[in-house]
Amino acid sequence: MIFRGKQLILIQMTQVLTITQLGNPILQQKAAAIDNFLDADCQNLIDSLITTVQAAHGVGIAAPQVARSLRLFIVASHPNPRYPDAPIMPATAMINPRILQVSEEMVKGWEGCLSVPNLRGFVPRHQWIEVAYCDRNGGEIRQVFRDFVARIFQHEYDHLEGILFLDRLASPADLYSEEEYQKISNIAEYKR
Repeated sequence: MIFRGKQLILIQMTQVLTITQLGNPILQQKAAAIDNFLDADCQNLIDSLITTVQAAHGVGIAAPQVARSLRLFIVASHPNPRYPDAPIMPATAMINPRILQVSEEMVKGWEGCLSVPNLRGFVPRHQWIEVAYCDRNGGEIRQVFRDFVARIFQHEYDHLEGILFLDRLASPADLYSEEEYQKISNIAEYKR
Protein backbone atom coordinates (compact mmCIF):
# COMPACT_ATOMS: atom_id res chain seq x y z
CA MET A 1 0.00 0.00 0.00
CA ILE A 2 1.14 3.51 -0.76
CA PHE A 3 -0.28 6.75 0.60
CA ARG A 4 -0.28 9.63 -1.88
CA GLY A 5 -1.58 12.65 -0.02
CA LYS A 6 -4.84 11.51 1.54
CA GLN A 7 -5.34 8.86 -1.14
CA LEU A 8 -4.58 5.21 -0.40
CA ILE A 9 -3.30 3.34 -3.44
CA LEU A 10 -3.25 -0.46 -3.39
CA ILE A 11 -0.48 -2.07 -5.37
CA GLN A 12 -0.41 -5.81 -5.84
CA MET A 13 2.93 -7.36 -6.54
CA THR A 14 3.19 -10.20 -8.96
CA GLN A 15 3.98 -13.50 -7.40
CA VAL A 16 5.13 -16.95 -8.40
CA LEU A 17 1.99 -19.06 -8.22
CA THR A 18 1.77 -22.73 -7.26
CA ILE A 19 1.50 -24.90 -10.36
CA THR A 20 -1.35 -27.41 -10.30
CA GLN A 21 -0.11 -30.96 -10.80
CA LEU A 22 -1.34 -34.00 -12.72
CA GLY A 23 -4.30 -35.56 -10.93
CA ASN A 24 -5.94 -32.28 -9.93
CA PRO A 25 -9.47 -32.30 -11.45
CA ILE A 26 -9.20 -28.65 -12.60
CA LEU A 27 -6.80 -29.85 -15.32
CA GLN A 28 -9.63 -31.90 -16.83
CA GLN A 29 -12.24 -29.11 -16.85
CA LYS A 30 -13.19 -26.84 -19.71
CA ALA A 31 -12.25 -23.30 -18.65
CA ALA A 32 -14.73 -20.41 -18.55
CA ALA A 33 -14.55 -17.39 -20.84
CA ILE A 34 -13.34 -14.13 -19.34
CA ASP A 35 -15.81 -11.25 -19.59
CA ASN A 36 -13.91 -8.39 -17.98
CA PHE A 37 -10.22 -8.86 -18.62
CA LEU A 38 -9.41 -5.20 -17.94
CA ASP A 39 -10.23 -5.56 -14.23
CA ALA A 40 -7.41 -5.63 -11.68
CA ASP A 41 -7.85 -9.33 -10.81
CA CYS A 42 -7.36 -10.44 -14.40
CA GLN A 43 -4.45 -8.05 -14.97
CA ASN A 44 -2.75 -9.28 -11.78
CA LEU A 45 -3.32 -12.88 -12.85
CA ILE A 46 -1.65 -12.14 -16.20
CA ASP A 47 1.38 -10.62 -14.46
CA SER A 48 1.61 -13.50 -12.00
CA LEU A 49 1.34 -16.08 -14.82
CA ILE A 50 4.24 -14.36 -16.61
CA THR A 51 6.30 -14.36 -13.41
CA THR A 52 5.43 -18.02 -12.79
CA VAL A 53 6.28 -19.29 -16.29
CA GLN A 54 9.60 -17.44 -16.22
CA ALA A 55 10.50 -18.80 -12.77
CA ALA A 56 9.64 -22.36 -13.91
CA HIS A 57 11.67 -22.05 -17.15
CA GLY A 58 8.57 -22.74 -19.21
CA VAL A 59 7.53 -21.44 -22.61
CA GLY A 60 3.83 -21.24 -21.80
CA ILE A 61 1.34 -21.55 -18.97
CA ALA A 62 -2.44 -21.58 -18.78
CA ALA A 63 -4.67 -20.27 -16.00
CA PRO A 64 -5.96 -23.78 -15.11
CA GLN A 65 -2.36 -24.70 -14.29
CA VAL A 66 -2.54 -22.28 -11.35
CA ALA A 67 -6.01 -23.47 -10.29
CA ARG A 68 -7.92 -20.71 -12.14
CA SER A 69 -10.37 -22.22 -14.63
CA LEU A 70 -10.31 -19.27 -17.03
CA ARG A 71 -9.65 -19.01 -20.78
CA LEU A 72 -6.28 -17.32 -20.47
CA PHE A 73 -2.76 -18.42 -21.18
CA ILE A 74 0.69 -16.99 -21.71
CA VAL A 75 2.96 -17.87 -24.63
CA ALA A 76 6.53 -16.97 -23.68
CA SER A 77 8.90 -18.72 -26.05
CA HIS A 78 12.56 -18.17 -25.27
CA PRO A 79 15.65 -20.35 -24.92
CA ASN A 80 15.85 -21.78 -21.41
CA PRO A 81 17.11 -24.93 -19.65
CA ARG A 82 13.95 -26.88 -20.57
CA TYR A 83 13.85 -25.68 -24.22
CA PRO A 84 17.33 -24.49 -25.22
CA ASP A 85 16.43 -24.09 -28.93
CA ALA A 86 13.16 -22.20 -28.44
CA PRO A 87 12.72 -19.08 -30.58
CA ILE A 88 12.49 -15.72 -28.82
CA MET A 89 9.01 -14.23 -28.42
CA PRO A 90 7.91 -11.75 -25.77
CA ALA A 91 5.60 -13.13 -23.08
CA THR A 92 2.13 -12.62 -24.54
CA ALA A 93 -1.20 -12.94 -22.75
CA MET A 94 -3.87 -14.61 -24.88
CA ILE A 95 -7.41 -14.20 -23.55
CA ASN A 96 -10.42 -16.18 -24.84
CA PRO A 97 -8.30 -17.66 -27.66
CA ARG A 98 -9.78 -19.43 -30.66
CA ILE A 99 -8.25 -21.61 -33.33
CA LEU A 100 -9.59 -20.48 -36.72
CA GLN A 101 -7.69 -22.72 -39.15
CA VAL A 102 -5.11 -25.47 -38.97
CA SER A 103 -2.70 -27.05 -41.40
CA GLU A 104 -3.48 -30.51 -42.66
CA GLU A 105 0.14 -31.43 -42.03
CA MET A 106 0.80 -32.82 -38.58
CA VAL A 107 4.31 -32.95 -37.14
CA LYS A 108 5.56 -34.71 -34.05
CA GLY A 109 7.69 -32.83 -31.56
CA TRP A 110 8.84 -33.14 -27.96
CA GLU A 111 6.70 -31.54 -25.26
CA GLY A 112 6.82 -31.30 -21.52
CA CYS A 113 4.39 -29.66 -19.15
CA LEU A 114 4.83 -27.76 -15.91
CA SER A 115 1.81 -29.68 -14.55
CA VAL A 116 3.28 -33.05 -15.59
CA PRO A 117 6.81 -32.93 -14.17
CA ASN A 118 9.59 -35.31 -15.19
CA LEU A 119 7.88 -36.57 -18.36
CA ARG A 120 8.26 -35.67 -22.04
CA GLY A 121 6.09 -36.80 -24.92
CA PHE A 122 6.60 -36.95 -28.68
CA VAL A 123 3.29 -35.29 -29.58
CA PRO A 124 1.64 -34.78 -33.00
CA ARG A 125 0.44 -31.20 -33.63
CA HIS A 126 -0.61 -29.09 -36.59
CA GLN A 127 2.43 -27.47 -38.22
CA TRP A 128 0.69 -24.09 -38.45
CA ILE A 129 -2.46 -22.57 -37.02
CA GLU A 130 -4.40 -19.36 -37.52
CA VAL A 131 -5.71 -18.01 -34.24
CA ALA A 132 -7.62 -15.11 -32.71
CA TYR A 133 -7.43 -13.88 -29.14
CA CYS A 134 -7.78 -10.73 -27.06
CA ASP A 135 -4.65 -9.13 -25.68
CA ARG A 136 -4.46 -7.79 -22.15
CA ASN A 137 -5.67 -4.35 -23.33
CA GLY A 138 -8.80 -5.69 -25.01
CA GLY A 139 -7.51 -5.64 -28.57
CA GLU A 140 -8.51 -8.50 -30.87
CA ILE A 141 -5.46 -10.09 -32.47
CA ARG A 142 -5.35 -12.52 -35.41
CA GLN A 143 -2.10 -14.33 -36.09
CA VAL A 144 -0.63 -17.33 -37.82
CA PHE A 145 1.83 -19.36 -35.74
CA ARG A 146 4.16 -22.00 -37.12
CA ASP A 147 6.35 -24.76 -35.80
CA PHE A 148 7.39 -24.44 -32.13
CA VAL A 149 5.20 -21.42 -31.29
CA ALA A 150 2.21 -23.16 -32.94
CA ARG A 151 3.01 -26.17 -30.73
CA ILE A 152 3.05 -23.99 -27.58
CA PHE A 153 -0.29 -22.38 -28.52
CA GLN A 154 -1.93 -25.77 -29.16
CA HIS A 155 -0.54 -27.20 -25.91
CA GLU A 156 -1.81 -24.25 -23.84
CA TYR A 157 -5.14 -24.17 -25.69
CA ASP A 158 -5.59 -27.83 -24.77
CA HIS A 159 -5.29 -26.84 -21.08
CA LEU A 160 -8.36 -24.62 -21.56
CA GLU A 161 -10.23 -27.62 -22.95
CA GLY A 162 -9.19 -29.93 -20.10
CA ILE A 163 -6.73 -31.88 -22.26
CA LEU A 164 -3.13 -32.75 -21.35
CA PHE A 165 -0.35 -33.59 -23.80
CA LEU A 166 -0.55 -37.16 -22.45
CA ASP A 167 -3.99 -37.39 -24.07
CA ARG A 168 -2.48 -36.53 -27.48
CA LEU A 169 0.21 -39.23 -27.58
CA ALA A 170 -0.12 -41.57 -30.56
CA SER A 171 1.50 -44.42 -28.63
CA PRO A 172 2.70 -45.18 -25.09
CA ALA A 173 6.16 -45.58 -26.66
CA ASP A 174 6.12 -41.79 -27.26
CA LEU A 175 6.31 -41.06 -23.50
CA TYR A 176 9.75 -40.67 -21.90
CA SER A 177 11.06 -39.81 -18.48
CA GLU A 178 12.87 -36.47 -18.39
CA GLU A 179 16.11 -38.35 -17.70
CA GLU A 180 15.78 -40.56 -20.81
CA TYR A 181 14.64 -37.57 -22.91
CA GLN A 182 17.79 -35.66 -21.88
CA LYS A 183 19.95 -38.60 -22.99
CA ILE A 184 18.45 -38.70 -26.48
CA SER A 185 18.12 -34.93 -26.87
CA ASN A 186 21.91 -34.64 -26.66
CA ILE A 187 22.33 -36.93 -29.67
CA ALA A 188 22.15 -34.60 -32.68
CA GLU A 189 21.37 -37.33 -35.19
CA TYR A 190 18.58 -38.94 -33.11
CA LYS A 191 15.29 -38.96 -34.99
CA ARG A 192 12.01 -40.59 -33.93
